[in-house]
Order: sequence, then C-alpha cells, then structure tokens
Amino acid sequence: MKKLLTVLLAVVMVFALAACGGENEATGGNGKVGALYIGNVNDGGFTQSMNEALQSATEANDLELLIKENLGENDAQAIRDAVTNFIDQGCTIIVGCSFGYGEVLNELANSGDYDDITFLHFSGPYQNETNLENFFGSMEEARYLSGMAAASVSETGVLGYVAAFPYTEVQIGINAFTLGAQAINPDIEVKVIYINTWGDAEIERTGAEQLIAADCDVLTYHADSTATQLAASEAGVYTTGWNVANNVAGDYYITAPYWDIEGYFSSTFEKVLNGEFAPSGNQPFSYYGSMADGMICLDELGSAVPEDVAQQINDVKEQMENGEFEVFSGEIRYSDGTLLCEEGQTLTDEEIWQINKEVEGVTATSN
Repeated sequence: MKKLLTVLLAVVMVFALAACGGENEATGGNGKVGALYIGNVNDGGFTQSMNEALQSATEANDLELLIKENLGENDAQAIRDAVTNFIDQGCTIIVGCSFGYGEVLNELANSGDYDDITFLHFSGPYQNETNLENFFGSMEEARYLSGMAAASVSETGVLGYVAAFPYTEVQIGINAFTLGAQAINPDIEVKVIYINTWGDAEIERTGAEQLIAADCDVLTYHADSTATQLAASEAGVYTTGWNVANNVAGDYYITAPYWDIEGYFSSTFEKVLNGEFAPSGNQPFSYYGSMADGMICLDELGSAVPEDVAQQINDVKEQMENGEFEVFSGEIRYSDGTLLCEEGQTLTDEEIWQINKEVEGVTATSN
C-alpha cells in the first residue's frame, strides 16, 4: 500500500510539473507586457497594426501580452486604473498605444512609485531619462508617396481626406500627402474634413460620402476604421488604406501608408530584459523610425497607378531610404500664405512637429 501511494504521488507530481511548464510556455517565462488600445484588435486599422506587432514581439521575447481594448483618451482615472491593474497582474512593461494616454503614463513613470516599470508611449510628447520612452516615425514619407499615387489616378484633380483632428500629427500627414500629389499634378486640390474622432466608422463614412459629393475622386484618411475605403469602393472611387496593408476596396485600392512596429518592440523588449534600456532623450521623440529602418512602409501599388508614376514613386522611395529625399524641403507655404519652409531649408524633426496648419492646395472644414 505504501509503495502504491508513493507511485501515485510521483505521478501526480509529474502531471503538476507538466501543467506548470505548459502554463509558463503559454504565458511567457520572461514576464508580462500590458497594452492600452483605443480601439479593438480587429478594427482593420491602427489598433490591429499595434496588436499584431506586439503579439509578434512578445512571443519573440517569451513575454505574455495583456491588453485593454476600447480605452478612451478622455478619462484619466480609467487610464490610470488600467495601468495599475496591469502592474498588479505582474506587468513590468506598459505600452500606451494612443496619444491621449501620455499624460497619465508620464505621471506614473515620474511618480517614484513605479521606477521598476518601463513605459512606452506612441506619439509623445512625454519622455524621461530612465523609464519612459515615446516612439513614433516619419510617416510623412509614406504619406508623400501615397499622394503621388492618388494624384496619378485622379481625373477631377480633387482629392479627399477624412482626418481625425486638426492636430500636428494629422496635419503633417495631410501636408505630406498634398506635397506628393503636387509633385504629379501641381494644380491638385485636397479637400479635408476633420471628423473630431480617432475612430467612429459611421462618422468616417459620412465624411467620406461628403467628400465624394464634393467631386473628390480619390480618398484617403487618418482615422482608425476602414469605413472610408468601403464608402469609396461602393461609389466607384479610388482610395488608399491606412495603418495596415488592408485592401478592402478591391480594384479601387491604390496603396496604403502603414506601420511595421514589431522590430522596435522586439528590440526594445530585449533591451529591457537585458537591463540595457534607456530612453534616448532625443526631441521630439526618444525613438523616431523611418522607411530606412522599416518602421514606415508603403503597400504595393494598385494596377490603376500608371507604370511611369509607379516607377517615379519607387525611385523617390529609394531616395528616402538612402537619406537623399526629404519631404519638407525647399519653399513650402501654408494655405494662408505664411512660410512653412524656405528655399534651401530642410525642416528638422522638431520643426516638422511644430506644423499647425495646412499647406497651399488644401481646403479644410470640420464636422
């Protein structure tokens, strides 16, 4: 009987150890990462791109990913509660995947209570020298190239842009898109509708339909869902995607500027795990990716883009990757006539992030 009990005990211990090993493999033996998302992970846009990158990076570093979806930017206490809940669950890395989370992350990172937690924030402006890094990238590069593609397929010479807010990040994209379009057609017009939300498919669709009614025959957008693409394709209007390479418009899809942030996350997590992480302290961002390092991407061009323009786009893209082409360079004026960039000047990253209006060729309204 004693021998039988010993055997049974050994069997139970084997199964217990196997279960523990399986749990450790599934959850990540190196710890946990908590991610705050403004949308849901299947939105076909920004949140999906961030989640896919974080899934890959956490798996590569044997980390478990915990997520909080549909977290608004306007409730500081809800953001704070989500972060502290992650920390209570054992997360040592917190990733805030929207601009509006920055103030709370900055508060917690500098409170002295969470010095052992690494905070990563998308789009700034907060950073410190120890445990808070902001990261972004030169999306103006891909926006410029998509503007070239848009102008090449337009017959009316009027492009439409569904935009979230009249905020610097969005205006940088609008201006870069417009400059790219003007490189193909100097007389191009870009009509912008600010919808005053990052992500609301119904409002995005309404904005897209208003632009189509205003004679725009190519649409692009800076908002989180694919509603603009769907509205364009249903109306027989060309469109770009945004945030991910996500053609939902069929033959009316021409390309998409999109993020590939997995490399940044993976290398940053590795540094944190090795005790080598330190924010760079650069302005306006600790880390600023580009087409050269692979964070900023342009999807394949649709068949509607003429071959000669496609070659021109690829040539400019190659120049960007080699550091030979800057979007905001030479004389550029705002739509009110004031100077943004003078002849012989190239804007620095810090100067680009002081943009606060639209360039010549843009007319903007707000819903």
